Amino acid sequence: MTHDPTASPPARAGKREWTALGVLALPALLISLDTTVLHLAVPHLSGGIDPSGLQLLWIVDIYSFLIAGLLIIAGTLGDRFGRRRLLVAGAAGFGLASVLTAFSTSAEMLIVSRALLGIAGATLMPSSMSLIRNMFLDARQRSVAFSVWIACFLVGGALGPLVGGAMLEHFWWGSVFLLSVPAMVLLLILGPVLLPEYRDPNPGRIDPASVLLLVASLLTTVYGLKLLTGEGFGVLPVTLLLAGLALAVVFAVRQRRLTHPLLDPALFRERTFTVSLVTMGVALFVMSGSQFFVAQYLQMVVGLSPLETGLASLPGSVGGVTGALLAPVALRWMRSAYVMTAGLTMAVIGFAVLTQVETEGGLVPVMIAVGMLNFGVAPTIALGTDMMIASAPPEKAGAVSAISETCQELGLGMGVAILGSIGTAVYRAEVADTLPAGVASRAQDTIGSAVDEAGRLPDELGTTVLTAAREAFTDSLFHVSVICTVVTLLIVVTIAVLRPTPEGDGHALDDADGLNGPGGTEVPSRTSS
Repeated sequence: MTHDPTASPPARAGKREWTALGVLALPALLISLDTTVLHLAVPHLSGGIDPSGLQLLWIVDIYSFLIAGLLIIAGTLGDRFGRRRLLVAGAAGFGLASVLTAFSTSAEMLIVSRALLGIAGATLMPSSMSLIRNMFLDARQRSVAFSVWIACFLVGGALGPLVGGAMLEHFWWGSVFLLSVPAMVLLLILGPVLLPEYRDPNPGRIDPASVLLLVASLLTTVYGLKLLTGEGFGVLPVTLLLAGLALAVVFAVRQRRLTHPLLDPALFRERTFTVSLVTMGVALFVMSGSQFFVAQYLQMVVGLSPLETGLASLPGSVGGVTGALLAPVALRWMRSAYVMTAGLTMAVIGFAVLTQVETEGGLVPVMIAVGMLNFGVAPTIALGTDMMIASAPPEKAGAVSAISETCQELGLGMGVAILGSIGTAVYRAEVADTLPAGVASRAQDTIGSAVDEAGRLPDELGTTVLTAAREAFTDSLFHVSVICTVVTLLIVVTIAVLRPTPEGDGHALDDADGLNGPGGTEVPSRTSS
C-alpha cells in the first residue's frame, strides 16, 4: 500500500470529541476499579453472607471469567448493531448489576449479580475502544486518546484499594460496588448526546456455531488458567487448557470457510496487527506474573499491611500512568516502534533491579523496580492498542478492540498462572531443604501458609520457620524476575527487528516496511450524532 500525497489529511477532533473521550474513560476506570475492590471486600462479605469456600471462589472469579469469555462476541455485536447502542445498553446493565451486587443477601444472589456485572462489563470495553477509533481519525490525536484511556484504566486499578479501603471502614461491604452507579448514570445521560453511532454497513449474518465455539474455547481456557493459578499443574487444569486450545483450532478452521466470519482470519495476516497483539500479551504476561510475587513479598517478607502495600504500590501506578501519557508525546521525535522499544528497555532494567532484591531492606528497591517496569510497559499497551486498531479496517474496529482486550485478559491470567506456578515450585523446593524437621508440611505450601504456621509455633521455632520461608520466597522472586527480564528482552529484539508501524504514524509515512494496515472507510449509521 502507498500513500497518496494529494489526499487530504484526516479531520482533526474538536472539543466535542475530547469531551466525549471523558465519557468513554468512565468504563475504563470503573472496570479496573471494580476488579480490585472485591478483594478488599472478601473478608467483610464472608462475615455478612457466609459463603462456602467454593461459592467464594465463584464470587471472586465469575466477573473476570465472563468478561474474558464474552469480549469478542460483544465487540462483533457492536460492529453489527451499533457501538454507541451497545455501550449505552452495557452501561445500564452494569449500573443495575452493581446495585444488585451491593444489596445481595445471599451467596447465590451475589454470584448471579457478579455474573451480570461481567456480562455487562464485556460490552463496555470494546465499545469504548472502537468509538475512540472512529472519533479520532488523526493518528497523533488517536494515540493521545488511547493513552489517556489506558491511563484511566491504570488509575482505576490504583484507586481501587485506597477508595475501597476507606469505604469499608465506614460502610457495609456492598458499598464499594455503588461507586460505579453515578458514573454509569452520567454515561447514560451524556453518551447519546456526545457519542456518534457507528456500525459495519455490511456485517453479514451471524454464524451460531462460531459463537458457541468461540465462547466455549475462551471460557474453557480461562477456567483452566484460574485452576492452574489456584492449584498448580494438574490433570484438570491441563485438560481444560488443551480442550480450550482444540476448540480454538476448530473455530479458526471454521472461520476460514465462512463468507462472513465472526472473526476475520485476514486480520492476523497483517504484521502490525499480529506483532502488536503478541507484544501486548507478552508484556502483560511478565508484568502480572512479577507483580503477583511483589504483592506477596511486600506483605509476607517485608511485613506491610494491605493498606501499606497499596501505598507502596503507588510508585508503580504513577509510573504506569506517566508512561502511558508520555508515549504520544514521544511520537513527536520517534516512531511508535521505537517508543515501545525504549519503554520495554526501561522495563528490562526494572526487572533486573528486582533480581537484586534481598530478604532484608527490599522495600525501596521493589518500589523503584515496579515504578520502572510499569513506566516501561505502559507505552506498549497504549501504542500497541492504537497500532492494532489502526491497522484494521474501521468497520471491524469493534471486533479488533475486543481481540485486544481478550489478549490482555489472557496475558494477565497466564502471567499469574504460569509464572505463579514456576515461582511456587521454586519456593517449595527451597523451603523443603531449610525448614526444621517435624514442621508441618502446610508451611511448605505457600509463603502465606508458612507465615500463618509460624505464628502457631513457639517463638524460636516460629522465627526459624519464618526466616526460612522468607528467604525461599525471595529466591522464588529472583527466579521469576530473571525469566521476566529475559522474556522482555526478547520482546525488545522482536519489535526492533519487525518494527510494526500503524498507518498514519507521522514518522513513517513512506510505508517502506510494508507494515501499514489496510485502508478503508466506514460510513456512520444514520443515527450518527
